[in-house]
Amino acid sequence: MSRVSTYLNFPGTTEEAVAFYADVFGTSVRDLQRFGEAPGLPPLGPGEADQVLHVEVEILAGHVLQATDMLVSLGHEQRIGNNVTIALEPDTREEADRLYGRLSEGSTEATGMSPMFFGYWGTCLDRFGVRWMINHAR
Repeated sequence: MSRVSTYLNFPGTTEEAVAFYADVFGTSVRDLQRFGEAPGLPPLGPGEADQVLHVEVEILAGHVLQATDMLVSLGHEQRIGNNVTIALEPDTREEADRLYGRLSEGSTEATGMSPMFFGYWGTCLDRFGVRWMINHAR
């Protein structure tokens, strides 16, 4: 089933932030994954294996916040414009390609859609300055 969520990037404080949001909204943290568990990553910096690769917390009306830590060793740098992303999870790969194609028209930053260990994924900063992430789970 398709889903839209909000994806948040943090400079090493993801675990603390989602615990706070879970407390505020009376929910629980789920699907916590750490960078050290991910296959195929380049060598990580000291302590980065324990940083959060992905986590989710439901807030209101079924809306989900997803989050990750940004790692210096992977070239991540948090700045206004990349700290919040609208995450789309379409039902089909074809719909993922269609959405990505349209949203990336005139994009100033675009990854292209690529197979990843967690699905078929891409991100872009659209011509209006909004960051989108598209992921079709395999």
